[in-house]
Amino acid sequence: MITGYRDHAANERTFLAWVRTGIAVIAFGFFIEKFNLFLRTIAIVATGRPATELPRLSGRVGNYEGLVLILGGVALVVLATARFVRITRLLDDAQPHSASNVRTELTLSACLVLIVASYSLYLALS
Repeated sequence: MITGYRDHAANERTFLAWVRTGIAVIAFGFFIEKFNLFLRTIAIVATGRPATELPRLSGRVGNYEGLVLILGGVALVVLATARFVRITRLLDDAQPHSASNVRTELTLSACLVLIVASYSLYLALS
């Protein structure tokens, strides 16, 4: 029997939730990259002009918005893995530890909220 099985299971569920979130962010980044490429191709076919003469479809950050989401999703998975390993070690330790250090989770949540809010605002204004 695993000592503190409930705690380990909760830690694993939290880890898997963050991995799912990271994968979703990565997939959304790929979608944005491919959709920009699709729109650019449609514009080239519709106008018959070379790609260099077409205006940018999504402003200055058009080439980087998908890449930022992909890298952000990878960072989420890496940070979730580091957190999972750290918490697992703390759970296996015989000494009691306080659970007051939640800065990583708050930082990840705040970054995710900022990314979603900024892209929502960007899409609303464009």
